[in-house]
Amino acid sequence: MKISRENSGIMFDKAKPFLGVVFLQAGLAGMDIISKVALNEGMSNYVFVVYRHAVATIVIAPFALALDKKIRPKMTTSIFLKIILLSLLEPVIDQNLYFLGMKYTTATFAAAMANVLPAITFLMAWCFRLERVKLMSIRSQAKIIGTLGSVAGAMIMTLVMGPHIHLPWTRETIGHADADAAHHDQQHTIKGALMITLGCFSWACFIILQAVTLRTYPAELSLTAWICLLGTAEGAAVALVLERGNVAAWSIGWDTKFLAAVYSGIFCSGIAYYVQGVVMKERGPVFVTAFSPLSMVMVAILSSFILAEQMYLGRLVGAIVIVLGLYFVIWGKQNDCELSSIEEQEIPVKQTKNMEVVNGNYVATEGVV
Repeated sequence: MKISRENSGIMFDKAKPFLGVVFLQAGLAGMDIISKVALNEGMSNYVFVVYRHAVATIVIAPFALALDKKIRPKMTTSIFLKIILLSLLEPVIDQNLYFLGMKYTTATFAAAMANVLPAITFLMAWCFRLERVKLMSIRSQAKIIGTLGSVAGAMIMTLVMGPHIHLPWTRETIGHADADAAHHDQQHTIKGALMITLGCFSWACFIILQAVTLRTYPAELSLTAWICLLGTAEGAAVALVLERGNVAAWSIGWDTKFLAAVYSGIFCSGIAYYVQGVVMKERGPVFVTAFSPLSMVMVAILSSFILAEQMYLGRLVGAIVIVLGLYFVIWGKQNDCELSSIEEQEIPVKQTKNMEVVNGNYVATEGVV
């Protein structure tokens, strides 16, 4: 019985990162649906970002003060500047661009476009010479192919709508859905896609910087609280400027707007940052982003029921291409955190036997970008 309990404990420890990211993606899918409803009802995305981080700060700060007391390192100027930048990159820039893009498109479109994140991260690292690329390496070839595939998929989703895919549970709401689709015309789709893509650039910077910051400030709850607090202040400054004279934008009642602010604040700006930090510390940022298509699938199913969003063949094909590109990039980056003494082997494309040997060696390792 004792051995069985020990084995169960080991299995649970191994499963925790997977359970964590699945829980994370389910919560993010819920946020996309609730946020889209609130935005459709006229809620300002700038004010929404402020409220959600204010809620997150109130919820997370007490836990950070109590639980991180013994492990929280001394705050330095360097760490504080990194936290300021973190709170600007994701809570302010990324989220405002993401929700603006969602306003112009749909919840499903926004969730699908967000899957270009790993490809953007790789592309940025390559441009800044933080990523090694060897054209004769099968891993580097996978990264390049995956990046090109993700870009191609995003372009297909943006420019090609295709025929409507009829779903049994949305047939009764086709009239409303067609009117909504007409509103989100091609011009709006392009605007939304550009905003979401720019948001993903900011998100990629956030993920990289968060991983770097955790090395010198390994207190996940405290880091989350600081990001939410500074994100609230910075977001409020942006909202006051962009919503100046519009006092009504700040009004909120016991409605969907309030639910969206509380839900996204507690889960997506509070719990999600913490879970992401914990999993990233153990398995790396690539592992975290590998499960992002799960959120897209959840959003597509839920939005077809709740928001009566219609599915189109062109966008479905584009989403599939993006996901395929995503996993090419992830497979190529799977081995990036090996010890610096272990060099990535260069493999000619034609030598299929050597490829299999190398794949076997690489699959056994995982790490941080």
